[in-house]
Parts: sequence; C-alpha cells; structure tokens
Amino acid sequence: MTLFQRTIRELHQMLVDREISSVELTESVLGQIAAVGEKTKAYLVVTRDLALRQAKAADERLRAKRDVKPLTGIPIALKDVLCVQDVVSTAGSKILKGFSPPYSATVVERLEAEGAVFLGKTNCDEFAMGSSNENSGYWPVHNPWALDRVPGGSSGGSAAAVASGEAIGGLGSDTGGSIRQPAALTGIVGFKPTYGRVSRYGLIAFASSLDQIGPMTRDVADSAVLLQAIAGHDPRDSTSSTRPVPDYLATLRNGVKGKRLGVPKEYFVAGMEPAVEQAVRDAIRLLEQQGASIEEVSLPHSDVALPAYYVIAPAEASSNLARYDGVRYGYQAEGAKNLIEEYMLTRQQGFGPEVKRRIVLGTYALSSGYYDAYYLQAQKVRTLIIEDFKAAFQKVDALLGATSPTVAFPLGAKTQDPVAMYLNDIITIPANLGNVCGISVPCGLADGLPIGLQVIAPGFREEVALQVAYAFEAASDFRKLQSPLMRSAA
Repeated sequence: MTLFQRTIRELHQMLVDREISSVELTESVLGQIAAVGEKTKAYLVVTRDLALRQAKAADERLRAKRDVKPLTGIPIALKDVLCVQDVVSTAGSKILKGFSPPYSATVVERLEAEGAVFLGKTNCDEFAMGSSNENSGYWPVHNPWALDRVPGGSSGGSAAAVASGEAIGGLGSDTGGSIRQPAALTGIVGFKPTYGRVSRYGLIAFASSLDQIGPMTRDVADSAVLLQAIAGHDPRDSTSSTRPVPDYLATLRNGVKGKRLGVPKEYFVAGMEPAVEQAVRDAIRLLEQQGASIEEVSLPHSDVALPAYYVIAPAEASSNLARYDGVRYGYQAEGAKNLIEEYMLTRQQGFGPEVKRRIVLGTYALSSGYYDAYYLQAQKVRTLIIEDFKAAFQKVDALLGATSPTVAFPLGAKTQDPVAMYLNDIITIPANLGNVCGISVPCGLADGLPIGLQVIAPGFREEVALQVAYAFEAASDFRKLQSPLMRSAA
C-alpha cells in the first residue's frame, strides 16, 4: 500500500514511529497529484513549495517530539472558499481571480497550529453554488470513479482529491449538502457539523445563516480527528458557539446497541434510484443487527424545504455578493466610461450564469413588495422544519436516509435544467435549514459508482452522528473501497 492510500491515523502513527517523514509523505501525495491531477482537475492551485516547507517544519517537530498533534505532518486539501494568507483564493470565481487574502481563516490557523501540511486550493462551484462542480469559473471537476461523471458539488474538488489519493483529508463547506453530497458520489466520508460548531471566520460566504465548514476524509475516525482540530468557539465569529467540544475519538466506539434510530418516510423521495434505496435499506438493517432499534418517523415539512432554501440562500447570497464590484479587490473590467459602467461590466464579466441566476432570484425575493410573500414566508417554513427535527429527536437519537437520491450522473446531463440540478440536494438541505448535523458514509455501489448513507443527529450532538456512522462502517466492508484512480496509480 502506498502512503497516499493510508488514513490520517495510520500515517500519524508511522510519523510518530519515524517509519516515514512528513516530506516523504507529502512528496508521495504531490506525486499522485502530478499523476492524476489532469484527469480529476481537483485543484485550482497546488502550493507545492508551501507544502514542502510545512512538511520540513513538521519533521522538526516530530524529531524533537515537540507539540506533536494528530495532524502534524499530514497533507490536507482546502476548498477554495477558505482564505489562506498570501495564497490565491477565488471561491472558484473569476471575479476573485488573483485575490490573495491578507489573513487566514480560523480553521486554517487551527490546522497550522496542529502542524498540518497544505497541498493547495481545491476546485469548487463558483461561490459554492452548485450540485455537480460544473459551475466553477475555471473548469469542471471529474469523478475519480468515472471521469465522465460529476463528483457532486460544491466541494467536489476536495471530494475528488481525497477519493483519488491527491490528499489524505480535506475541508469543504456545506450550505445545502455541499460536503455530504459530493462525499456520497465519490465514496468518502463527509461531515457537516452543526451551525456554530466551527468558526466561519475567513470563509468566503455564500449564505451566511447556512454555511458550515466540515471535514472530508477516507473514514469516520479521520473525520473525528479533523473535526476535533477545527471545532470550538472563535471570538472573531459572533455566530460560533461557546459550548464545550466533546472528545469525539473517545466516544467513537460506543456503538449503536440500545440506540433508537429513526427513518423519515419523507426521505425516500420520488425519483430515487432503486439501487440507492436498496443499499440504504440494507444499511439500516445492518445497524439494526448491531443492536439499534429502528422506527419510522415523519418530518412532515420536508417537501417544502427545497423551495424555502432556494429563497433564503439566494437572498443571502445577493447581499453577500454585492461587495464584488471591481473596486475593492479581485477582477476589474476594462474600458468602462464611468463608475456605474465599471460596476456593471465587472459583475457581468466576473460572475458565471448560476451566480447571476441566484443573485437575481435573491434580489427579487428581498425587493419591496415581495419580501413578505417570499423571504418572510420561507423563514416561517424554516421554523416549521426546525420544529419537525425537534419533535423527531424527542423519539429517536439519530435519523437515517440516503445522502443523494442518485449516484453520480454524467457531466453535462443536468446543466440545462437548473431545477433538476437543485433536486440533487433534496435530502441534504433540511439539515442545514434545521440546524442539525449530518454525516455521509459509503454504503454501497451501483453500476460501479458509490452510494452514501446519511446519518443526522441533533444540533451539537456530532458525537452521536459519528458513533452511528462508525458502527455502520465497522460492520461493513465499504470503507475498503477505493476509486479506480486510486487503485491504478498505486
């Protein structure tokens, strides 16, 4: 087994035992990026020099046995919505082309403090808007399981990097499923923490009341390791929670015996592929065999989550993206005759079609005379969804369902039909509106493509989601699955 095929925990032990150095490990991963990067297009920027400098620094820490942490010397990929000081950060958009932030996101600083190694910025849908990673302002990402398929969006770059061996772990952001859905479509583990568990300081915003940063890894225990490193209060983010962060690894093996797990009947939606439904129902039976009790529950307002999301998220996006005018930073159009024309040309040329579509939609929903009819109504629906989750978690410890109703679809198959594209997030969006946490873990294959099981736990009960996901992973063999790109390059 090559180094880039191993997990964070395996590599941590090898680094501590001095079987390998961080420089060797980093060069192994950089070699895989060189070998398959043109196929996946997972990265927008590879920070090779920075990675090797950080790897050498990590080796010094390891040699001195000084402040060695679980991520010391581990190569990590960062979604391009996370600011890294003096490293070009574009959120996948041409309007931020060439922008090097003067500061780093809190999650980046926390990984630096652990001694992690940054491989580069991964490709994403422009400003994290998309379900297929075809809306990047630069190029689409290809799924390592089948290069003519999408990897899911918008964290498809980080997902493809982890699934192909181009990173040992990665960070993504999840506004409506953008960690969990690409994780499911590429056969890795993706975790959306509760809103407030992880600081959003330094995250280039899409929809501020929904965005959340989370880990993307090969297995559940690695997800716990990464979450442990980035979770916790940050005084620079007023929305981050002051609640104590549990020891996620310590409780990981608690199992599901005696746990009550709910299956929302609304999550088996029309149009779900039969193979996906079968794999998820098989996974639920396996958890029952591990000692969990399974019962059907109802989340009655799930059917209106999607329309509510596509009012709230574009409304917030239209406000957040107003700052990109060509004056402050990033792209600036040439040839304008006056300031107003400069604004218009910059935004016309800098933003892609999907971002423009959502800005128009959000501006309309917030405009005078329509605010009450659309935005306020959507917020009332959001309250109903929050109440649905509260009622369900009075009866059960966690909820189970599919992460995506389909496996990865062909590139270009849905680009001309935005509504069909939006439906890909239909099962993940309620967790963002309801402010609960959710994890996707591989649970099967259909036609050689991965399927994801979603475990949803109450807000700030990340340890419960991890325990259920870990119990399933330990009882099945799906953790051993590797994408063809990973296998062939090994």
